[in-house]
Amino acid sequence: MTDKEAGPWDEALALLHEWDAPWAAACDAMATNSWKSGALSQKLVELVSLAINVACTNLNADGTRRHIRNALDAGANRDEILFVFKCASVMAIHSCSLAAPILLEEAEAAGVQPKASTPIPTPACDKMKALGQWNEAWDPFLSLDPAWTDKFMATGAGIYGSGVLPPKEVELLSVAFDASFTHMFAPGTRRHIHNALKAGASIEEIFAVLELCVAQGVQAINLGAPILAEELAAHAIRRG
Repeated sequence: MTDKEAGPWDEALALLHEWDAPWAAACDAMATNSWKSGALSQKLVELVSLAINVACTNLNADGTRRHIRNALDAGANRDEILFVFKCASVMAIHSCSLAAPILLEEAEAAGVQPKASTPIPTPACDKMKALGQWNEAWDPFLSLDPAWTDKFMATGAGIYGSGVLPPKEVELLSVAFDASFTHMFAPGTRRHIHNALKAGASIEEIFAVLELCVAQGVQAINLGAPILAEELAAHAIRRG
């Protein structure tokens, strides 16, 4: 893998070198560091980068395609890549993790009580607890709608119980999802760093994931530089 393939670059990097070579070199070195440091395998670097791009908080099509291609070249298989997609989808549960406790607090303050519900079986929730993947932050929305919560947890249990990736790599991917600058979900970041350390991850491996999250900021250049070049050319034509 070359530096150009590692970092989102190509046309944007060439333009940067033309317009501001010292800054381009510094930015290139920063953005590609995790590909060179050896803290993570090349396959995991690509899967983490894929996670950041395909996350439901980002949905970057160009980056998703690039890192699928690179992950396949690095030895990832279809099921591993699909695993990343599944994780990227279910992170949307953080809407409920954030808002359900607020809803209950504000309802109590307003004197509004939720409707009483008949206890029902929640086998998927029970499975998540048995897997050690239950999060106490989910208790509020489990109390509000146990049937829907169990339907959602059926998707989560299918992911975490699959064994497609080792537990340490699952937790490192989860750190990337939650720490990404398009999400910055602090409770999940802390929880998955804790779990990653417990699963045997080193500080260096976790920080390499965070470096990849920072490198994603270069997408601003990847998007903007070619557009700027087009608009500069159009402006020059208009000025005639």
